[in-house]
Amino acid sequence: MKYIRYLIMFTLSALCGAATDVTTVEKWGVFELEFKGPAEGNPFLEVRFGAVFTDGASTVVVPGFYDGDGVYKVRFSPGSTGDWRYETKSNRWELTGKLGKFTATPPGSGNHGPVHVQNTFHFAYADGTPFKQIGTTIYNWTDTPEELQEETLRTLAAAPFNKARMLLTPQPTPYQNRFSPARWPYAGSPPHAWDYARFNPDYFRHIDARVVQLRELGIEADVILFNPYGKFGFETMDAAGDERYVRYVVARLGAYRNIWWSLANEYDFLRTKTDDDWNRLGTLVQQCDPHQHLRSIHNGSIIFDHNKPWITHVSMQNGAAVEEPGRAEMYRGVWRKPVVYDEVKYEGVTQYRWGNLTGQEMVHRFWSGTVAGTYVGHGDYFSTVTEDTWTSFGGKLSGQSAPRLAFLRTILEQSPAQGIDPIDKWQEVNTGGVPGLYYLTYFGHSTPTEWSLKLFKNGVSDGQRYQAEIIDTWAMTITPVEGEFVTKKLDNYHYVDVAGRVVKLSGKPGIAVRVRRIGQDGKPAANVLPND
Repeated sequence: MKYIRYLIMFTLSALCGAATDVTTVEKWGVFELEFKGPAEGNPFLEVRFGAVFTDGASTVVVPGFYDGDGVYKVRFSPGSTGDWRYETKSNRWELTGKLGKFTATPPGSGNHGPVHVQNTFHFAYADGTPFKQIGTTIYNWTDTPEELQEETLRTLAAAPFNKARMLLTPQPTPYQNRFSPARWPYAGSPPHAWDYARFNPDYFRHIDARVVQLRELGIEADVILFNPYGKFGFETMDAAGDERYVRYVVARLGAYRNIWWSLANEYDFLRTKTDDDWNRLGTLVQQCDPHQHLRSIHNGSIIFDHNKPWITHVSMQNGAAVEEPGRAEMYRGVWRKPVVYDEVKYEGVTQYRWGNLTGQEMVHRFWSGTVAGTYVGHGDYFSTVTEDTWTSFGGKLSGQSAPRLAFLRTILEQSPAQGIDPIDKWQEVNTGGVPGLYYLTYFGHSTPTEWSLKLFKNGVSDGQRYQAEIIDTWAMTITPVEGEFVTKKLDNYHYVDVAGRVVKLSGKPGIAVRVRRIGQDGKPAANVLPND
C-alpha cells in the first residue's frame, strides 16, 4: 500500500508539471539536492528538512541539513541501481513537497560500496569485495595549514593504509600555538565564546571535501565524533547540544560511502559523560543514519561494553593484547564482532611510553593481530623540526613500518576472502587461516631454525596436497619451499607430511610460514576447497 501511495503521488505530480529531468548517479555515489529556504532566525534550530527516497522496493528517509546562506541540502547514497524518486519534507512550505527523480547507474571503477561486517569477525565492501583493514591515525590533519594537509594526502596516496582515524573537532596542542586552525565547528571565537546552536558550515564543508579526497584514495574515514582533549568546550555541551551535533554531522557526512563512525576516542577520559550518555548517543547515530555505517567507541583505561546493539565492531586500545597472538584472539570470543586494535602504541621516539615502539615491534603487533583473526592500527610519533607527528597532524611518515605493512596488506589481499581466523585458538595460537585451505603461522620474536608441516585436524584428511612459503616480515621476502607436502594422520589432533620433511629457517625473528592447499590444477585453492 505504501508504494501505491507513492506511485499515485508521483503520477499526480507529473501531471501537474513537476520537473522531469533525470539525473544520474552511480550506485553508492552521492545524490545531492539543494534548495533555497529561510535564512532568518536560526535555521539550525527552527527548520526541519529532509527527503523520502524510494525505488519501489525500498523507502529511505534521509535527514537534510542547513548549509548556511539560506541553502538547504540533503545527500543520499543509493544502494541499488535503477530509478529512484523523492519528495522533500519540511516544516517550511518553501522546502516541502519538492518532487523529483534520478537514475542510479552501476558503480564505477573502484567503487565497491560502503564497508560492513562480514562473517562475524571480518569486513567486506557492499559488493562482497573483502576489506582487509590496515589503518592509521592522523587525529588533527584537517586543522593544519593547507599545504600540510596536501602533503598528508600525498603521503597517504603512497602509503598502505585503507582506513584513517581522524578527530572531527580540534584538539588543543602546542603545535596549534603556532598554527591555529583556520576554521572552527561553531559560530563564535576560541577558546570558549561559541554559539552551540549555530554550526559553522564552512568548517564542515572543509571536512566534506577531505572525506571525499580520502574516498578517492580508497581510504575509509573513521570519523571520531567526541574526544576528551578539548579546552574549547565541545566536550562539555549539554545533552541537547550533543544530540544536535550528532544529527548535523550524520546528515552531512552519512552519504559518503567511506564513512565510519567512532563515537569517541578514549571515551572514559571524558568525565562529562556517563555510559548511559554514550549509549544514548550511540543509539542516536544508529537511528538517524539511513546508510547504516559502521559504528564503534574507543577506550582509554576502561573497556566499553561492546555487546551493545549499536556497536558494529570493537575499536580497542590495548598494546599488550597484540604482543602475542593468543592474547589478541580473546576479545573476539567475548563480543563475537570484528576486533580492530586501533591503538597498540605508536612507532616513534618520544618520552611517552605509548609512543616509542620500534618499527620491528609495530610490524610484529600487526602480524600477531593478523593470525589471531583481528585487525591492527598504525601510529607514527616522530617529531620533526618543521612538523609535529604524523599521528597528531599528518604530513610525512618518519618510521620504518609502513613499507612492511604494505607487504602485509599484499599478503592479506591474497588470503581467502572469508578472512583469517584462529585455527586451534587455545593450543597453537600463532597460526591463523581457513581449515583445510590456508594456514599462516607467525613465529614472532621466536627464532626457530627449522619447521615441519603439522596441521590441526579440522578440514584435513589423508592425501591432501599443500605448498609452503617462508615469509620474512621485515625483509619483505617470500621464499617458496620446493615440492609438495602430502598429508597423513599423525594422531587424534594433527596431520603431518607423509615424507616427514624438515625445512630449514633463518633463525631470525619475524618469520612466518604460509601453507596453501593445492587444487587439481596444481595451483593454490583460493576460496573453495577443491575435490582431491
